This record gives sequence, C-alpha cells and structure tokens, in this order.
Amino acid sequence: MANSGSESLEKIRQQFESSPYPRIPLEKSPKDDHNLNQLYIHNLVTPYYLRNQEVVEPAGKVILDAGCGSGYKSLILAEANPGAKIVGIDLSEQSVKLSRERLKYHGFEDNSEFHTLLIEDLPELGLKFDYINCDEVLYLLPDPVAGLQSFKSVLKPGGLIRTNLHNYIQRQIYLRAQETFRVMGLTEDNPTELEVGLVIETMKALKDGVELKSTTWQAVYETEGKEETILMNFLLQGDKAYGIPDMFRALELAELEFVSMVNWRHWELTDLFKAPDDLPMFLALGLPGASIQERLHLFNLLHPIHRLLDFWCGHPGQATSLKSLSEWNQEDWHSAQVRLHPQLMHSQVKESLNDCLANHRPFEISKYIPIAASNPVIVESDMAASLLPLWSGAQPMMDLVNRWLKTHPYDPVSLEPVSIETAFRQVKDFLTKLEVFLYVLIEQI
Repeated sequence: MANSGSESLEKIRQQFESSPYPRIPLEKSPKDDHNLNQLYIHNLVTPYYLRNQEVVEPAGKVILDAGCGSGYKSLILAEANPGAKIVGIDLSEQSVKLSRERLKYHGFEDNSEFHTLLIEDLPELGLKFDYINCDEVLYLLPDPVAGLQSFKSVLKPGGLIRTNLHNYIQRQIYLRAQETFRVMGLTEDNPTELEVGLVIETMKALKDGVELKSTTWQAVYETEGKEETILMNFLLQGDKAYGIPDMFRALELAELEFVSMVNWRHWELTDLFKAPDDLPMFLALGLPGASIQERLHLFNLLHPIHRLLDFWCGHPGQATSLKSLSEWNQEDWHSAQVRLHPQLMHSQVKESLNDCLANHRPFEISKYIPIAASNPVIVESDMAASLLPLWSGAQPMMDLVNRWLKTHPYDPVSLEPVSIETAFRQVKDFLTKLEVFLYVLIEQI
C-alpha cells in the first residue's frame, strides 16, 4: 500500500512538474476582478466570523498554502489578508519556483516563503499556522485522513483549515473518463501534449450521442489553450472522489471539527423546495432535528451541483459559544458594533453605491460578492444610504439608528415622525438580512 501511495504521488508530482497549475499569467491580480468572491472566501475574517461571530485582524497571522501550485491562490491569500505571512508548499519544485516569482512580482517577497515539501512532512518546517488553505489537493492524496492529521499537527489553537474533496456524485462521469483513458494506456506515464491530443482525437471521433461525450465534452476543448482543462479532468493522476459521509468520517478520524461549507449559502436544503415555508410534512417534522451532516448529505443526493465538497474545519471544542442574531435581546443589540466585510471596502463598490444613491437606483450588493444561492441581493437606495458610515470603519449600532432617523425622519404613509423604537427595529431588520451573507459583520462589544 505504501509503495502504491508513493507511486501515485510521484505520478502526480511529474504531472504538475511538467504542467504547473493553474496556468494564470504572472501579472494577473485578483484585485483586478470585478467579482470579489475569491478574496472574500480567502479572507480570514469570513471563516473566523462564521465560527466565532468575531472579526479577526489578519495582520501578523501565519497562513499556509498547502499544495500552492503556481502560486495564484497564495497571491489571493496575500491580497485578502494584508500583513499576514504566506508560507507555500508543493511537491513540485517547478510550481514552488513559479509561486516564489509570482509573490515577488506582486510585492509580497518579504512576507512569503515557499518550500518543496510533502504535506506529511509539514512538521519539518517548525512552524505553526493560524490558517491552512489546501485547495484542490486533499482528494489527490493516497490517504486524506493522514493529510488532515498533518494539518492538525501544525495548526495553532483556534486556527482554521480550508480544504476540499471531489464530490463523487458530481464527479463520477469524469472518473469514468479518466478510467477510459487509463485503460487506453494514456496515463501510464506523465501525460504530455501527445496524450492530450489523443484524448481530443478520441472524443471527436465518438458519436455525439455517446454518453461519455455528451456529458463531459465541449467543442471548445478542441481549441488551442484548453490543454489544462483536459489534463485536470480527463488525464488527472490520482483523482478520487468522496461523499458527505466520507467527509465527516475523515474529520472524525483526524479529530477535527466541521465548521462550515465554504459556499454555505449554496448548500441550504430548504432552497431546493418551491415553498420553503410549506415543506412536505415528513420533512417539516424531521428537518429541525436533523444534523448538519444529514442536511448536507440530503442536499447532495437531491441536487449534486457542487464539484467540490469545500469546507472549513478546526480543532474541536474551540468555537466561541454563539447566540444567533434572532436570539439577541435589546441589550445585545444596543451594545453591538457593525462593520462592513473588508472585501466590500473597495473603492469600486463605494463608487457604485454613491452612483445608486445619486440616481435613486437600487444597489445590487451581491454583484460584487455573489454568495447568495440564487436571487441577487438588492438594497433600496434609501436603505443603502445607511451603509455609508461603514466605509470609515466600525460603527456602534445606535449611531446607525440615529443616522437612519435623519435620513428617514417621517413615516411615508402617515407622515408622522419616526420614533427611535421604530428606527431601531428597521435598522436591526435591515442589518440582519445583510449579515446572513456576511456583507456586514455584527459583534457585541
């Protein structure tokens, strides 16, 4: 078994040595993207707030990018977490070299370091990490549990891990494609342009109605520049897939605690039903008592749209005892402090908001961070005006209520002055809706 695992890792190393992933130009920056979702996901504020309902300061934190590849995710981590130290490891020396060059090009040379190292050898670095990012790697390891255990051994108390596994329900057709080309002998050695060409030739030759072709192939794969897509889907060495029960079993064996799915709003089971408030009786009675594992497993069985089981986890029993906003009393709210999520503190977002206010147009906040599962998140311009002070920093809840009174002094129907109690309730309801998506972060102080 050990020899089989070593052989598999060597094949993976060879593939990424000859074709580092992802093939993103050195000069490209995640800050240039209109969609800030990648920065939002990789900002430590997001998972730490989900777990502890507290805003963490990234400066001074030590972040590991395990399986850093060509370094683009390392760059995202650096951009999303100003002042944090980025440490990257990869089994491919060529990938490590590219990562080092990328971070240097973007000005992070002094706050980053990269090593050619296996995940199982992490303790050799002699470092402890506040956050570990292992993206698109865990499912390639011979034993994902051993990988999680290695992460745990170098994770600081209170630290978090983000990693993922391929979803066997969504991925099975590509596993069949990989098995097809394995039987044809195309993955015995490291796949090259020759093997990529043979995949293209084979898929083009198949009738359009053949299931493997109809479910996996797109004509665009036959054009120049799509070699990476073919390598990562049809010729990927060591690819394996798992289900939700497998994911939770691995966490249990590694003695780690599940925190949240990374795109948690896209895993909401009740969103799959036409009338979430009027579920079939069996579900209406059973869901309130269902575990998070059971809910996620049922979602995946009903609607397996996610290629990755992408999740956060950490040491067990270290989450702050949370009380949901719906359980807060008046005193809790009166002592609350409100912040804008750091990734919305972007000049482009504020300019768009100001333009909406000037022209009395609704502000589509989910255009920048589309964490909502389906429908866009729209904020009416008169309500969006209350967000402006948040660009200056955290604001006491009652300061926002007083501002609301100035911008909404009269009831539009009765024309009676709005009471502070009414303003307080309106602001609370408005902020609660935005906090669901972590567009605003609400802490007790």
